[in-house]
Amino acid sequence: MLTFIGLGLFDKNDISLKGLEAIKNADMVFAEFYTSRLMGSTIEELETLYCKPIHVLSREDVEISPNWLAEAQEKNVVFLTGGDTMVSTTHVDLRLRAKDMDINTRLIHGSSIASAICGLSGLQNYRFGKASTVPHPYTSIRGNTIISETPYDTIKLNKEHDMHTLIFLDIDKDKGYMTVNQALGLLLEIEKRRGEGVMENAIAVGIARAGSDEPIVKAGYVRHLQEEDFGEPLHILVVPASLHFIEAEAFVKLLGAPQEILDELDD
Repeated sequence: MLTFIGLGLFDKNDISLKGLEAIKNADMVFAEFYTSRLMGSTIEELETLYCKPIHVLSREDVEISPNWLAEAQEKNVVFLTGGDTMVSTTHVDLRLRAKDMDINTRLIHGSSIASAICGLSGLQNYRFGKASTVPHPYTSIRGNTIISETPYDTIKLNKEHDMHTLIFLDIDKDKGYMTVNQALGLLLEIEKRRGEGVMENAIAVGIARAGSDEPIVKAGYVRHLQEEDFGEPLHILVVPASLHFIEAEAFVKLLGAPQEILDELDD
């Protein structure tokens, strides 16, 4: 048996009782923390709570050579991820591989940033379009710095359909955790290069440490939000389309956005 368990948003206490029971009954515990991770707890703290050692897997162990799956043919194995399980395509692929190996699987869900952003920001969940990720720039073999334009195009497309955009920010073992400020800077750089106006007067929401006791959530015009300090990771970004009155009111009253965002709806 292979059980996929989502650990929630921030620390060891976010796991469900069902998930905790499954871990304590497991023969082996595996985890990956490169797609997301719990910033409020260490591996050692998780192991103490679970009373089990955790085998942390690399990207290669999960995506290329998941030889550890064979353990689930004879043993009760759990696979842990930050957030909710199955949000990443990588995890769906693992479940399909397990199916091909005649391994029974089950899912135990955890809280997800995809739903948490609505509660934290006041944005309506049914108005979100396709999500995207801002990756760190990389250097080509010719020495040029390459910035992915995919997230910019996603925002542009969603805005054309009056849909909000959730933007995940890159986690890289060498370059670290991308910040809201870095992501906005990259999007504005793309805009300057292309001469378009998707981000110029846009409103955005920056969120840091969702699920913690003191998350940072700030809304405002991109040109102002880029200068804000969001503190420690993990960060995430939302670029809304047009705002419903309730959404705009939440921005102003709850997130510190300028009053003019709300006033503009009355014009």
